[in-house]
Amino acid sequence: MGRKVHPVGFRLGIIKDWQSRWFAERNYTEQLHEDIKLRALVAKRLANASISRIELERSAANQIEITLSTAKPGIVIGKGGQAVEVLRKEFETQTGKKVKLNINEIKQPELDAFLVAESIADQITRRVSYKRAMKQAIQRATRLGAKGVRIRLSGRLGMLMCWMVVGIRWWRIRRSGCR
Repeated sequence: MGRKVHPVGFRLGIIKDWQSRWFAERNYTEQLHEDIKLRALVAKRLANASISRIELERSAANQIEITLSTAKPGIVIGKGGQAVEVLRKEFETQTGKKVKLNINEIKQPELDAFLVAESIADQITRRVSYKRAMKQAIQRATRLGAKGVRIRLSGRLGMLMCWMVVGIRWWRIRRSGCR
C-alpha cells in the first residue's frame, strides 16, 4: 500500500487556494450538494469551452459568485453576452439564489495542467500516438516558459491488450513538493 497524497490538498493554503469559499454550520450538506450540481452543470453545458477551474463563493445566504477560468471565453460569453445570461438564469432557477458569473481568460492554456491533460486525452481518443501527444505537450509548455513538465499516462495505450503506465518528464529546476 503506497502513501498517496492528494495533489490539491497537499498545496492548499501554500500555493493553491480553495475552489469553494464559504462556511456553513447548519445546512452544510445542502450547500455542498448544490456546489456539486453547479459544477456538473457547468461541465455539461460548457464541455467544449476549455474550462480549467470553477470557483464558487457564497457571500450571503442567498447569493453565489461563480468564477470560471477558461481558455476560450468567447464560447462562454457568446454573441453580445447572451450565453452568459442564459447560463446565469439557469443557475438561478436551479439554486433559487442570486448568481453572479465572472469569466477569467487563461492567457497561456499550454501552461495549465488541467488543460494540457485534457488535450492529451482528446488526442488519444482521436487515435493520435500517445508518445507524440506527450512530446508535443512538453514542447509547447517548455516553449512558453514552463520550468518543468511531468506527464504520466496509464491504461491500454496504443490499442495494446495489456495495461501499462508510461511517464515522461522534463524540468529545468529541481522538482520539489511545496515551496
